[in-house]
Parts: sequence; C-alpha cells; structure tokens
Amino acid sequence: MIADPEAHSDDWDPFGQNLFDDPSVRALSRVGVVDVGSNSVRMVVFDGAARSPAYFYNEKVMAGLGQGMAETGRLNPRGRERALAALLRFSLLARSMGAAPLSCVATAAVRDAKDGLAFVQQVEKQTGLKLWIIDGQEEARLSAQGVLLGWPGAEGLVCDMGGNSMELAVVAKGKVHARISAPIGPFQLQQVKGGAAGVTAHVASVLESLAEKMGRTHQRIYLVGGSCRAIARLDMERRRYPMTVLHEYRMSPEDVTKTVDWIGENDIEGLRARTGTSLARMELVPLASLVLQQLVKSFAPQELAVSSYGIREGLLYEQMPERLRRRDPLLEACRHAERAMARTPGFGKKLCAFILPLFADAPPERMRLIRAACLLHDTTWRAHPDYRAESCFDNVTRANMAALSHPERVFLGLALLHRYKNSRAGSNLAPIFGLLDEAQQREAEVLGKAMRFGAMFSVNSPEDAGELALLRNPARLQLALSKRGEGLYGEVAEARFLSLAASMGAKPVVIKR
Repeated sequence: MIADPEAHSDDWDPFGQNLFDDPSVRALSRVGVVDVGSNSVRMVVFDGAARSPAYFYNEKVMAGLGQGMAETGRLNPRGRERALAALLRFSLLARSMGAAPLSCVATAAVRDAKDGLAFVQQVEKQTGLKLWIIDGQEEARLSAQGVLLGWPGAEGLVCDMGGNSMELAVVAKGKVHARISAPIGPFQLQQVKGGAAGVTAHVASVLESLAEKMGRTHQRIYLVGGSCRAIARLDMERRRYPMTVLHEYRMSPEDVTKTVDWIGENDIEGLRARTGTSLARMELVPLASLVLQQLVKSFAPQELAVSSYGIREGLLYEQMPERLRRRDPLLEACRHAERAMARTPGFGKKLCAFILPLFADAPPERMRLIRAACLLHDTTWRAHPDYRAESCFDNVTRANMAALSHPERVFLGLALLHRYKNSRAGSNLAPIFGLLDEAQQREAEVLGKAMRFGAMFSVNSPEDAGELALLRNPARLQLALSKRGEGLYGEVAEARFLSLAASMGAKPVVIKR
C-alpha cells in the first residue's frame, strides 16, 4: 500500500520530471551509515538517489557488544575489540568509496554500558568516526522511519528486537507517532533468574505492560531486526514457502505459534544448517522466539510483516527531501533500472501508453504494476535468449525492491516472463507461480503478451504505428493500424497479436485507420 498518488501528481507520476536532475537529490548519490548494535556492527552504503536505493556495499560483524552486559554492566571485552576493528575497516572503506563522512549510531548496549562513553571516545580517536548514542525513543523513531522507507503506507506497530532491547513505534499516515523502549532483548533475558519459567513470566509481564501503553488495536506488526528475520526464515522453512525473500514476508499469529513450537522440537544446529543462519544469530533464536510468541499474545495482531529495513534505512530516510519521500519506491526503482540497463531508456513510457487501453478498468494497485512492468520490460536484454524469460522472473522476485508484496513480485515477474516467452507450461518456477491464483496468473500473462507484442511491433513508437482497443459484447481485441503501422505489421507481429488476443479470450480484429 502506498500513499495517495493524486495528492502530489507531479511528484508521483512515474513518467514525469526526473528527480535525478534535482541537486538536493543528487546529494544523496552515495550515503554511508553505520549501526553499532548490541549484537552486530554493520555498515551500509546506499548508492543512487532513487526512492528505493541500491545497496552499494553491505558488511556486518557479529561483535556481540552486549553479550553478558546485563550481568557486568560493561561492554563485552572481546566484543569491543571486534567492533573497534570493524569500525576502523569501515572508516577506511567509506573514504575509498566516496561515502564519507559516515552517519554512525550506537544503540542499547553502548548507551546502557558503564564504559559506553569511553568506547565512543576510543572509536573517534582510533577511527575518526563519531558515534551518535541514541536513546530508546530515537532508536524506535529511526527504525520506524526505515519501515516507512520501504512501506510508505505502513499502518500499525513497528517492533525492532535487538540484542539488549526492544523498541516499539506506531506508524500511520506516513508519520511516526508513540514510541517506547524496553530492556527485553535476548542478551538481557539470558540473565533472568528462575529458569525457563522465570524468563517466560518476565517476558509476559513486560509485554503486557507495553501493550497497555501502546494499545492492543494494531492489526499489523512490522518486525525489524536480525532475530525476527531469522525466525521468519525458519517459518519459511517449516511452511516450505517457495520464496526466500524476507522483506514483506507475512505471518499469521498461528504461523508464529506453530514455528516457535517447531523450533523447540528440532535441533538448533540442524535448523541453522538448513537456513544458512549464522551461529551467533541462531543462539539467540530460542529466546527471541519466546518474545515474539508473547508479543502476539499481548498485542493480538491480525498479521505480522517482516521489514528488511530498519535503523540504517531510517538514517537514509532522514536525509531525503520530502518530495522524494512521497515517490513510489517501486516505480522509482524501476525507472532507475530502465535508465541504467534498458536498450532504449524512455521506451517504457511509450509502451505503457500503447497497451494501457487494454487495462482501463485496472484498480490503482494493479496499474502501478503495469507501469513497473513496462519500465522493466527490456532491462534483461543482455541475458542469453534461452534464459531471458527466467532471468526476468528471477530479477524481480529476488530484487531489492520496496513497496512490493510477495504476490505482487510474482505477478510482475510472471508478466515479464511472458514478455519473452509465450508459455509457462512445464516451468520449474511453477511452485512460485502458486502464490497467485489462476485468474491472477492469466492477468499477468495478458500483460506480458501485450508488452511482447508492443515492444517488437515498433521498436521506436508503437503508438504511432497503431492503436489498441478492447471492445465488449462480444469481446474483440482491435488493432487500428496507421499508414506506418501497415508496413510494420508483418508475420511475427501478427503472430504475437493473435497470441495476445487468445490469452484475453477475444476475437482479433485489424483495421486501417
């Protein structure tokens, strides 16, 4: 779901003015951020000013700064060494990439440790990096802004589960509202007395208190943080889900309960091997699962959605001009891809105009996918012809794109597959197609075949060669040819037009205008 495009039509029009020409946007061409957390230390360098920016560089070290801190009150000594070494490397890398100065934040472990300030001073002295120690409220705000970067229309509760703390924030109408933080991360729970029963009672008490303060009416909870993503990946494994893209993966409360029970019944090392989860992350999963299960009980959401975007993306969102924030992340990413990879940048707009009469009744959420498909239709042209269709599908279903649900990914991928391939019968991708019902698969096929016809009918301006129309009672697909179009309508063009008509269950009609 995205914000209302009509409110800012000039900014939202995917075929309008190019924001990359704006100096305030170009200033974001390469932005580096560092997140010093209780468990991991990570640097991300974002490249490109698109509303859905590319990850130019991404490196993480599981330093474990907060391990044992609940007992000692100090940062883990080995964790300090590992974090310092990582930060020195990050500072040097950022300079070589043109991403300096880095925006650096330190969260729960550093802000709560007795030696946290000394660590910050040591980091600045040895690496030149200035760490910004943020409190729980600010951490919750930045995490929620990261969710808004990926979900402009997000409505619900953001839950960021870190190693030492959990942050909650309410998001609605593109803004971050109430925020709260609690020391209930897995590292903290390791020090709770009373065994499993004691930990369970403690978690229930804390989350019930948080639910009273934040409200129990949130229909969706957005999950942020490595432990939540690890649990979601395990849920995929249990359900034999056909995709492994975590962003926008959805779980029901029942799914969470079944997966937590399933984790308890299986060998952790075996699960780690099956999902490729790091040992440091997997060790925290049992306690994180307990927290997630109680979160579901206390807040009673209708669904939980995984966000791969959090504090680091929130720091980038902080630097975006307002009108860039208002853009549709999906369409901006597609425009960027067309500009960088298509043979004829700008043709996507013409192709969309040519086929749009076939989709006049499409709702806004479908129309944005049609536009996205047209922008992407030629971005894999360099792939080998025998694999181009599958390459299109893979690129979309696995791409780092925001504001795109899993069924929407498959719809877009299937449409692009049919841009290059007439039939999907016998495809080894069939399990993924199953995320769409048969009617949706047919819609994607029609879109793909419309692009397939339009893209080769005229490689320059198909709307100058002919005009498509969908006539009713009985269903007829009409192509009105211009004088130029009469010469372009050869055997191959005719075959693709007939294939499109067949996919629509319409009688093909060709006239001269």
